[in-house]
Amino acid sequence: MKIVLIGGSGFVGTHLIDRLLEIPGIDVLNIDKNNSEKYPQRTRIGNVMDWQTLAHHSKGGDVVVLLAAEHRDDVSPFSLYYDINVEGMRNTLKAMDANGIKRLVFTSSVAVYGLDRDNPNESSAIEPFNHYGRSKWQAEQVLHVWYRNHPDWNINIIRPTVIFGEGNRGNVYNLLKQIAGGRFMMIGRGNNKKSMSYIGNIVAFIHFLIAEKRQEGYEVYNYVDKPDFTTNDLVRHTGQILRKKIPTVRIPYWLGMMGGYGFDVLASITRKKLNISSVRIKKFCATTQFSSSKAMASGFQPPYTMEEGLRRMLEEEF
Repeated sequence: MKIVLIGGSGFVGTHLIDRLLEIPGIDVLNIDKNNSEKYPQRTRIGNVMDWQTLAHHSKGGDVVVLLAAEHRDDVSPFSLYYDINVEGMRNTLKAMDANGIKRLVFTSSVAVYGLDRDNPNESSAIEPFNHYGRSKWQAEQVLHVWYRNHPDWNINIIRPTVIFGEGNRGNVYNLLKQIAGGRFMMIGRGNNKKSMSYIGNIVAFIHFLIAEKRQEGYEVYNYVDKPDFTTNDLVRHTGQILRKKIPTVRIPYWLGMMGGYGFDVLASITRKKLNISSVRIKKFCATTQFSSSKAMASGFQPPYTMEEGLRRMLEEEF
């Protein structure tokens, strides 16, 4: 089986290649606008905005895993979200169709549900609060229309929550770095629950969907590792794993948001991307709790617990 990753040079893609190469009989090719630091020999340079290059490199593929996305909070202009996430989907489908590839795994996001929702599942209302969530939802809609006209395809959509693990340099890494370094400020009470996913489990679930070898069908899965930790839980677990007392400064939510708006103004004036913004503070303080009962009822068994995943990341990074 030849598996083609589109956008696999980053955090998730590198871990996915690690896992797939452990399995006999699987060949892996990565197509990305950036070369892979770990797997340059398996990478071909290509952009999701160029379907012909995608088609050229993906010849002979059996399954496509679409990971490419514009996802940072501070992307400018906003149109880049829709160029990469929506038009990139259309170009991927066009390239697959040209090569007769009919199996796709697409990593969407729980951002399609919005913030502070009551544990939404796959049938819950869609209420994205930012351009990233809206563009991911539009990409899913493109895929749904495509499937209606191509019912012989096998399509799996995964909506993961925030992903953490060894090698991650996103928001969870920055949060844990602040906690581990004793420079952490708790905004609000810290009782908001944060659904998270460990990278080892995410890539195992992607492989599980590929290994099912279904020839047709359309499924959507939330992916969350349980239990859901509160921010206070993360501080406590980090201290226990690293065997240190974590000092925590607490400030009210309203004051934190005022500071976030101040950083927004500063970023606008200096035209620099800053690590603090009102959007990031709002996301930090929000309850981001989601149901993954469908994924867990599929027969998939996560190889790691949340505590094991957190321990592996903290011991590797800090």
